[in-house]
Amino acid sequence: MNIILLGAPGAGKGTQAQRLEQAHGIVQISTGDMLRARKKANDALGRELSSIMAAGNLVPDDLIIRMLGERIEQPDAANGFILDGFPRTVPQAEALQRMLDSKNLKLAGVIELKVDEDALVQRIAGRYSCAKCDAGYHDEYQKPAEAGVCDKCGSTEFKRREDDKPEAVRNRLKVYRDQTAPILPYYRAKGLLETIDGMAPIDEVTQKIEALLKKAG
Repeated sequence: MNIILLGAPGAGKGTQAQRLEQAHGIVQISTGDMLRARKKANDALGRELSSIMAAGNLVPDDLIIRMLGERIEQPDAANGFILDGFPRTVPQAEALQRMLDSKNLKLAGVIELKVDEDALVQRIAGRYSCAKCDAGYHDEYQKPAEAGVCDKCGSTEFKRREDDKPEAVRNRLKVYRDQTAPILPYYRAKGLLETIDGMAPIDEVTQKIEALLKKAG
């Protein structure tokens, strides 16, 4: 089962991907994590990536597709994969399709988590994490059991991401609208796109995703 999760930053893609992993034994693949891991490996491709990124240049689509092709051949992806954060543009979507065709792989579905932007800014701006173990929390929706103390490791130090500030979030949403949203018609034309209300309760979103996947077979 191969799935693409789409949606603006903070739409809940990561949470739903984790649930799909556990329910179906498939692996979540984040291209950002994949790039960082490859750089750390310091092999020939990793060094090529390092030089590109050190120069402040974007990693070429063909290089990302090549890495992705290698990644989905790993044993943990034998049952399928969830792409989170890729593709972002129509050329990337087209290149991804060519790569999947070359491996005789099909997408079970492309699921968009649709959100209300104002509510999403509030959701993201309230996020913070433990500075020691990275356990995630929220000012309103997910507070530690004991105020100021991490549930997981007991640390009392927390951190917030700079790009989770309201003005940064709005900029990220604009980038999504301008760059990524145009791929929605591409997948709609292929009959693969399904849209779910990403502002619904987490369990409800999960149930709707499972119903769509069951329908897709």
